[in-house]
Amino acid sequence: MPEPTKKEENEVPAPTPPSEEPNKEMEARTGPAKDEEDPSPPSALPPGLGSRALERKDSEWSLGESPAGEEQDKQNANSQLSTLLIEKPQSGTVKVGENITFIAKVKAEDLLRKPTIKWFKGKWMDLASKAGKHLQLKETFERQTRVYTFEMQIIKAKENFGGNYRCEVTYKDKFDSCSFDLEVHESTGTTPNIDIRSAFKRSGEGQEDAGELDFSGLLKRREVKPQEEEPEVDVWELLKNANPNEYEKIAFQYGITDLRGMLRRLKRMRRVEKKSAAFSKILDPAYQVDKGGRVRFVVELADPKLEVKWYKNGQEIRPSTKYIFEHKGCQRIMFINNCALTDDSEYYVTAGDEKCSTELFVREPPIMVTKQLEDINAYCGERVELECEVSEDDANVKWFKNGEEIIPSSKSRYRVKVEGKKHILIIEGATKADSAEYSVMTTGGQSSAKLSVDLKPLKILTPLTDQTVHLGKEICLKCEISENIPGKWTKNGLPVQESDRLKVVHKGRIHKLVIANALIEDEGDYVFAPDAYSVTLPAKVHVIDPPKINLDGLDADNTVTVIAGNKLRLEIPVSGEPPPKALWSRADKAITEGSGRIRAESYPDSSTLVIDIAERDDSGVYHIHLKNEAGEAHASIKVKVVDIPDPPVAPNVTDVGDDWCIMNWEPPVYDGGSPILGYFIERKKKQSSRWMRLNFDLCKETTFEPKKMIEGVAYEVRIFAVNAVGISKPSMPSKPFVPLAVTSPPTLLAVDSITDTTVTMKWRPPDQIGAAGLDGYVLEYCFEGLKERSSRAHLGNENVNANAPLKEENHHGEETSYGEKTAEKEIPGPRIGSSLAGGAEEERGVKPPGTSAKQSGENGEDACDLCDLPAENWIVANTELIDKTKFTITGLPTDAKIFVRVKAVNKAGASEPKYYSQPILVKEIIEPPKIRIPRHLKQTYIRRVGEAVNLVIPFQGKPRPELTWKKDGAEIDKNQINIRNSETDTIIFIRKAERSHSGKYDLKVKVDKYVESASIDIQIVDRPGPPQIVKIEDVWGENVALTWTPPKDDGNAAITGYTIQKADKKSMEWFTVIEHYHRTNATISELVIGNEYYFRVFSENMCGLSENATMTKESAVIAKDGKVYKNPVYEDFDFTEAPMFTQPLVNTYAIAGYNATLNCSVRGNPKPKITWMKNKVAIVDDPRYRMFSNQGVCTLEIRKPSPYDGGTYSCQAVNNLGTVEIECKLEVKVIYQGLNTPGQPIFLEGQQQL
Repeated sequence: MPEPTKKEENEVPAPTPPSEEPNKEMEARTGPAKDEEDPSPPSALPPGLGSRALERKDSEWSLGESPAGEEQDKQNANSQLSTLLIEKPQSGTVKVGENITFIAKVKAEDLLRKPTIKWFKGKWMDLASKAGKHLQLKETFERQTRVYTFEMQIIKAKENFGGNYRCEVTYKDKFDSCSFDLEVHESTGTTPNIDIRSAFKRSGEGQEDAGELDFSGLLKRREVKPQEEEPEVDVWELLKNANPNEYEKIAFQYGITDLRGMLRRLKRMRRVEKKSAAFSKILDPAYQVDKGGRVRFVVELADPKLEVKWYKNGQEIRPSTKYIFEHKGCQRIMFINNCALTDDSEYYVTAGDEKCSTELFVREPPIMVTKQLEDINAYCGERVELECEVSEDDANVKWFKNGEEIIPSSKSRYRVKVEGKKHILIIEGATKADSAEYSVMTTGGQSSAKLSVDLKPLKILTPLTDQTVHLGKEICLKCEISENIPGKWTKNGLPVQESDRLKVVHKGRIHKLVIANALIEDEGDYVFAPDAYSVTLPAKVHVIDPPKINLDGLDADNTVTVIAGNKLRLEIPVSGEPPPKALWSRADKAITEGSGRIRAESYPDSSTLVIDIAERDDSGVYHIHLKNEAGEAHASIKVKVVDIPDPPVAPNVTDVGDDWCIMNWEPPVYDGGSPILGYFIERKKKQSSRWMRLNFDLCKETTFEPKKMIEGVAYEVRIFAVNAVGISKPSMPSKPFVPLAVTSPPTLLAVDSITDTTVTMKWRPPDQIGAAGLDGYVLEYCFEGLKERSSRAHLGNENVNANAPLKEENHHGEETSYGEKTAEKEIPGPRIGSSLAGGAEEERGVKPPGTSAKQSGENGEDACDLCDLPAENWIVANTELIDKTKFTITGLPTDAKIFVRVKAVNKAGASEPKYYSQPILVKEIIEPPKIRIPRHLKQTYIRRVGEAVNLVIPFQGKPRPELTWKKDGAEIDKNQINIRNSETDTIIFIRKAERSHSGKYDLKVKVDKYVESASIDIQIVDRPGPPQIVKIEDVWGENVALTWTPPKDDGNAAITGYTIQKADKKSMEWFTVIEHYHRTNATISELVIGNEYYFRVFSENMCGLSENATMTKESAVIAKDGKVYKNPVYEDFDFTEAPMFTQPLVNTYAIAGYNATLNCSVRGNPKPKITWMKNKVAIVDDPRYRMFSNQGVCTLEIRKPSPYDGGTYSCQAVNNLGTVEIECKLEVKVIYQGLNTPGQPIFLEGQQQL
């Protein structure tokens, strides 16, 4: 095992040690120019080795991952394994100035987000920052296949773009990479020895990328003009020993333009001189080993007790068969066996807090060609294989044809096959164009060979043959040659053009010319000439055509129809080569050409039969016979002479309705030689002479139903027969008839009321009455027990006419008759629109009371059964026709069940009956009472004195309920209050209301044991009385202070305010000073000085002002000007005052869900503290309540109250002089389905109280 080659002292500085995070590994290894704080010790490659090592690193770099075990080592050794990439970039070649694109694809089925991709050139140059004029990076995502596509496009490639590139893809803990090469074609030349100083010269001067460090300048091969060799000078040794003031001079002398990069590198080189405390001997700056060899890393520790860990690219290395660790005293040794390209990476070892690093270069030996290519001779169409062998398995080998590289693809005929060391170039279906010199090139050698492709000797296996075919048949010229090559067809020396009819087929060695439906012009000399050969295959085609008669223009039975009196010219197309001779005949009698009425005419492509003025006797079979050299043809043609049909017989009218009738007739005796296509029908009034067509489309049947006629008017109808020739003459008119029909059944038959002996039914008039009008109704019933007996007895009487003249017997035994039908025959049921039991109600969404949907359906079946009952089982309830739509059946036994039906009767007879949907039990039904309080009576009903009170309260209940009225718990005085009761409502009436009529009125409705009650509050209000006393408290200046006391009589309503008036003593004319004033004291200002005034006050409530006013007993004198006014001496007034409510709280009603407010006014000095309470409990920090106080007005707002917010609310005012409290009651009204009631809610039927 060869030892790794150690670097000299002057080496390229080692890369920056990687960070702990794998995603930042490549950023940390971007070289000295990117990391100013790189702690790794610098060194330089020897002058002779530097350019070669860097060039090799740039072209053979591949990224490896530190292994976690033996399996990971195997994965790293196999560079073809991939965890993310499904398509890797492939190496490529491009010429200078051309474009090339590299593509990488990543499957995203298991990825939650987009992976991260990086493109590198060489080992450290990240190309993301180089995107611009010459480099484009693009990424796309295909949603259907869920594949990310990453593209790197190099635009207008330059010579220095060539080298090794790398693509890295990362996603969370997954990582994948791929290396590929780019070759830029340039002229070959010697590789110059490049000084390390060129790495720090700026590239692209004067271009867009000027200022970039051109590291690739160290790696590319270029032609350099031979120059005199100069002795190499170690610039870094000069810089390390020079004074910092001389750095710029040395850089200028040796052509270093990147001073900043030079200083950073020099700074790192100086750090190496620091002596390590943990290592007595560190790793060499770099190691080099051949692929498959073994390398040995050795460090010596200052303290053998220190723990040592080895890392590769930032990931710890574990012992395995690939990595072997040894301890010898203070030495720590790591062996790497079977080195692969993936082991080419950065390694470092840690001891305590210190570490030292190195770099391993794995050199791949050149690939040699061990078996040379051999010259090959082949024939066209054969498969050619060019084979060689190389020194390594799966080596990178390139094939060339005449110096141009062969790039295999799915559409190319060239395919490369690799079997270990063996490489084979396969050419499918070789042609002459494939003759060339082919060469194979590897990194260590090349081989070439010549391929010669010639034509095989052609043999004619099956020649073309002459053919004679019939016109319209297929022509198939077929030949077979020994080689699978194309050829050309010619006809009479001209190339054959393919079309839909002419096809050229080439399948292997067989060539065909197929002509479908041969024509006369297809006849000629055909030749097939194989390509690349001078051989021709001739054949002749002859087309013949026997006589043919074309009868496609005739019917299926070859019948020709002509109208009598017209001319027939029957032209029959004929064909044949040569043109055939035609002969016409009828009944073995030949028809000659001439000028007769029936004659024949001949033309080159047709033969014509002419009949002038066709007659009925000309009908028959005519024969045509054709003959020529190719054969004979015969055909028969039937000639039919047709005319219009005879008129039909007069029609018969069978049934008549309100605006319709049914008529039928017999077809005409003679149809004119053509089938009757249909009939036209016309109608007219008997007194009119104008016929009106009833159908514009032919009537195919011999029956018809005219509609939209006027009832009571006589009509006649007639018929026209129609065939293909025309319309016949009209038939004789039918007998006159008059449309008249019964009404439709009555609708909405329902039970109105039931007692123990009577049943009251009600219904609605028929939907259709008609011109005959409506005379009245007949109501019939039958008992339920007769239904079963009559159904058995009725089986033999199914054909009984249910619409016979209505003669029935009522329940008194009398026979009644209500009219007869206008026609003997039954009027069709569908025209009358009969409706069975419950039909009308169900059509309108109305069901009989007390029945469900299921019952309605079952009763509908029972109603259908009622239709089968004989007429003698039905009893007529009314002896005479009734005009009203309501009738009471009397004299019924209690607990019996009856069926009921009703009929409408007019001049045409009785309509179809309308049945009730279920049997009716003759028994009075108890209906619990219900009181329907009107909405406006659910609140207090207020009226003024003298107004009339008229309240109507509806209720329900059967039998007729008992009603009881009470006022405030006592019986009502009927002399003052009138009570009127009916079956459905009760009325309380007061002609002239008085205040004594105010109170709570209780209504109780009782049916059997069921009781329902309700209450109504009535308030009779009047105007209030005047205030009790009005006093003048004080007079000063132009002002007078008044006080008064509220009236004793408030008119049964709250006092809403006061009106104050003044009058001059001289005139005693009163003027209003203040209106709607709420307080009981006021100050009157702006009085005239020198006048004497009286004042009076009116009380006001909702009814208005009081009739009288209270006037002041004294007058107020306003002193005149000039009078000496002596100011009275006043003692200091004590403004302190105990709290006092100037406006009390008022009992209030509120609606549930709507905000309510309570208001009062208070005064006191000092300002009293206000406390609101509910049921003697203080309201504190309750979000449902808001309290306001403004200028002595206190307000409590209750937000959206509920019934539980009702109660006694009080307001308490407290100061140092005392406490005062006032209260009121709040009732919350709840609305349920239009009902509102104070206090607690009303729960309707079917609801429960919580």
